[in-house]
Amino acid sequence: QVQLVESGGGLVQAGGSLRLSCAVSGSIFSINAMTWYRQAPGKQRELVATITSGGSTTYVPSVKGRFTISRDNAKNTVYLQMNSLKPEDTAVYYCNGEGVVRGVFRKPFGSWGQGTQVTVSS
Repeated sequence: QVQLVESGGGLVQAGGSLRLSCAVSGSIFSINAMTWYRQAPGKQRELVATITSGGSTTYVPSVKGRFTISRDNAKNTVYLQMNSLKPEDTAVYYCNGEGVVRGVFRKPFGSWGQGTQVTVSS
């Protein structure tokens, strides 16, 4: 099984910054990509940013230029640096990934955790 633990959320004023962390552990043979998602109240979960094993990154247009996804392979941790935060960024943020777990490719490979709440006040 794969465990995902998100942290780093909080309450911040518009224009502020936060850095989220996602620690990955478990029976993972290889990780192809890691993704941050978010879910605002009353809305569906949406993909925010992805980073591949090679370091390529993609972002949803609404966060491009403000958010940066990165990873520390040695620590099996992925980060999301969020700058110039806006009230519309308010959501619970989750991470998940794709890769080989116990010999089987899985996407996503982890159970959805509690996430970390980000609240941006205007």
